[in-house]
Amino acid sequence: MSDFLQKAVTELNQKVAAGSFDGRAKFDIVGDGAIMIDENGARVADEEADVTLSADADTFRAIFDGDVNPTSAFMSGKLSVDGDMGKAMQLAALLA
Repeated sequence: MSDFLQKAVTELNQKVAAGSFDGRAKFDIVGDGAIMIDENGARVADEEADVTLSADADTFRAIFDGDVNPTSAFMSGKLSVDGDMGKAMQLAALLA
């Protein structure tokens, strides 16, 4: 597991603890792997999800660090979303 995946899981678990997310989402980090997030928290895994967000590691790093808004990344084509857009918006609010 890459250092980025480990750090991202830790950060996502803190955000889930502070907020709420009632679905299953997958962050598909191109070239690195996948992170699942649900009401129990985040973990490195590649499973079925309500929504899948795909981008390269640099884009996800910028989103997790708060340097890039997830909606802006989507609108600029750096982030793709497949599945339930409502869950994607709920997730974007959790990441903000």
